Amino acid sequence: MSEFGKVSGLSGTSTAELLKQKSKVEGGGGAFAEQLKSALNEVNDLQENSEKAIGDMATGQVKDLHQAALAINKAEVSMKLMLEIRNKALSAYKELGRTQL
Repeated sequence: MSEFGKVSGLSGTSTAELLKQKSKVEGGGGAFAEQLKSALNEVNDLQENSEKAIGDMATGQVKDLHQAALAINKAEVSMKLMLEIRNKALSAYKELGRTQL
């Protein structure tokens, strides 16, 4: 297995799988917090793999340029998605703050 085997072996979570997980989770903020923490940890892992790939490319130690490019791209896309989720969450929080009881 290559150095980036973890990245190439990642099983992407599709929208359908997320909806199934959502329907299985029974209420409570704890479940949401756990899902959010898990997603943040996954984004962090992808960022670390990307940094390693960039370092390997800079030093000429990369064995598979395609896998390195994939690792960098996955990290970029996951970070953009996490930023959009953060923006939506902040927007929802602000909207709740404006809601009159």
